[in-house]
Amino acid sequence: MEVRFLQLGLCLLLLLATQNAPAVAVPGPECQRQCGGVDIQYPFGIGDNCSLSEGFNVSCQEVQRGVYKPFLGALELLNISLVGGTVRVLNPISTYCYNSSGLMDPQTWQFDESATPYRFSDIHNLFTIIGCNTLAYIQDSTKTFYQSGCVSTCQNLTDLTNGTCSGMGCCQTAIPKGMGYYEVIFDSGFNTSQIWNFSRCSYAVLMEADAFNFSTTYISTTEFNDTSAGRVPVVLDWAIPNGNGTMSCEEAKLNKTGTYACLSSKSGCVDSRNGPGYLCNCSKGYEGNPYLQDGCQDVNECSSSPCPSGGVCHNTEGGYKCSCRAGRKFNEQRTTCDPDTGLIIGVTVGFLVLVIFSSFGYMILQKRKLNQVKQEHFREHGGMILFERMRSENGLAFTVFSKSELIQATNNYDKSRIIGRGGHGTVYKGIVKGNMTVAIKRCALIDERQKKEFGQEMLILSQINHKNIVKLVGCCLEVEVPMLVYEFIPNGTLFELIHGKNQALQISFSTLLRIAHEAAEGLNFLHSYASPPIIHGDVKTANILLDENYMAKVSDFGASILAPSDKEQYVTMVQGTCGYLDPEYMLTCQLTEKSDVFSFGVILLEVLTGQEPLKLDGPERERSLSSNFLSAMKQNNLDAILPSHVKGQESNELIRGLTELAKQCLDMCGSNRPSMKEIADELGRLRKLSLHPWVQLDVEMEAQGLLGGASTASFETEGATTVYPTQEGDNLPMNPRSSYYAR
Repeated sequence: MEVRFLQLGLCLLLLLATQNAPAVAVPGPECQRQCGGVDIQYPFGIGDNCSLSEGFNVSCQEVQRGVYKPFLGALELLNISLVGGTVRVLNPISTYCYNSSGLMDPQTWQFDESATPYRFSDIHNLFTIIGCNTLAYIQDSTKTFYQSGCVSTCQNLTDLTNGTCSGMGCCQTAIPKGMGYYEVIFDSGFNTSQIWNFSRCSYAVLMEADAFNFSTTYISTTEFNDTSAGRVPVVLDWAIPNGNGTMSCEEAKLNKTGTYACLSSKSGCVDSRNGPGYLCNCSKGYEGNPYLQDGCQDVNECSSSPCPSGGVCHNTEGGYKCSCRAGRKFNEQRTTCDPDTGLIIGVTVGFLVLVIFSSFGYMILQKRKLNQVKQEHFREHGGMILFERMRSENGLAFTVFSKSELIQATNNYDKSRIIGRGGHGTVYKGIVKGNMTVAIKRCALIDERQKKEFGQEMLILSQINHKNIVKLVGCCLEVEVPMLVYEFIPNGTLFELIHGKNQALQISFSTLLRIAHEAAEGLNFLHSYASPPIIHGDVKTANILLDENYMAKVSDFGASILAPSDKEQYVTMVQGTCGYLDPEYMLTCQLTEKSDVFSFGVILLEVLTGQEPLKLDGPERERSLSSNFLSAMKQNNLDAILPSHVKGQESNELIRGLTELAKQCLDMCGSNRPSMKEIADELGRLRKLSLHPWVQLDVEMEAQGLLGGASTASFETEGATTVYPTQEGDNLPMNPRSSYYAR
């Protein structure tokens, strides 16, 4: 291989480090700190006594009129970095060109920095070659006798790719550490004179790798297309040397001659990684110039938010601290704000203790208040009167239940226990002590007058023992509104038997008549035998319950009052159910026994016609059953409202008697209406008509065909037993559903 090169003997940095380094000088304020937009940081300096030593001298030269640029020796200085110890300068490119007659003289550069503070950076630089059929070498023949190179070839332009330097038109190779000298050699055996259609020149240079990006235009033109006009950046590592350039960091700190360059008290030295000498760095948490006294200043790390989310940063001298908000503790290993378990446990335990003691105190206080409220309600509802009477009257079958007993009996008033709702309250099915099934009624609000009379009324109701009246088992007085406990009646209501679900049972007319007669007997007992008399106030088929033998039981005394004898008989609000209300009661607001009679007259119409007392979806003149009936009576046209099975199966005398009785009950003037005793007696007489031999024969045959036989049912009242013959329809399925007490 023929090697030809021109050694120009150009030393790019002519200033060599002196054999005996002087004491470290501090730059004065008169020193120029900038040239051509480049900051000249100490230990570099412009002018006398402005740099650490001659090797760090920078000249500020006028390159054009009024344009100045900094130079290190003959190389233009681009920038200085104190961190890492590097400078960037412009390095000339070596060229190797051919003309039409043959090889032109090569222009190669010899770069000798072996005696200065500088070394070529093996990290940032690459030896780069551009050309077709080009082989070039880089070598250091001064110390290491290092030599390396690479070859670049190309066949046609389509083989070249912008940005790619992999041997096609361009190649690169790395250099070793410690190089302070290099020269370039082109191999003349790679003749490119025959392929000038690409380029007649080849190029080689040691340059900064990040500053190079291959372009195919470098091959297709004869000029190196670069804005630096044949110069490219190269990175030089520098270090602080001593006289012979071999002083290490430790040796410098122990040197007694005062040449230690790290002047800042917040700085330290490190050995250079690329050749002899050392560098100065600010201590951790500081930044600035370590080569100047007080040059390293504290860094405000908190400006970059180094603490974890939720943490609070506190800047300190040379560092920072992270703290966390209340309830969290800073974890230095994971740099996270973790829950402060100790604090949390302590606070939690303390809080729980406080809550427990507070809860106990609150519960005691509330229990006292609750007891006071219960006692007050107990007194308001006449509880003391009840207890006095219960003590004085032995054998009074009445129980005063506690609130907790009824809560337990209804499973805390669970919705599944509801068996009825109405204007006067909600009724729940419950099981009290002794496994007795009862109906518990939570009454609606009552006024102050009713509260005063409640205890006396409970005494009266508790003493009623009639087979056709639902028995009151007891009550609860520890609540704002009293709760009543009745015996449980299982077979629904007369309303359901006539109009509702149980209508499918095909109840005979005689059975319905019996139930109406039994209801009349119960109401008669309230009006005539209770002392003082009791007015029901809401008589309707929905309040006539049917027990397991389908015997009538008058229920729901929510609207009932004790028959008054003074002005208190006038109520402020009319109560009852539309279709059953006494017109005279609505006009005078005076509830009397004859108000119950009017309502019972509507019940008789329901039994006779099978129609509901009020139809909201029909014509306006036909909505009221009582009005239709009275109109039909007036026009002598009862056939229009009586069903066919009643007209065809019952005697005319029975129908005439029932219609006449209903008409008397529905008289607009209450004084003209019969009493409940008269109604009960008349119903008893009319029922006997259905037992006439030729009528009874048909009934028995029908009963045997439908029910398979006859039976009797007995009922006990006040120690006496009455036996009723069972008529058609009396043998009914037992317990089809639970009844509703509140309507």
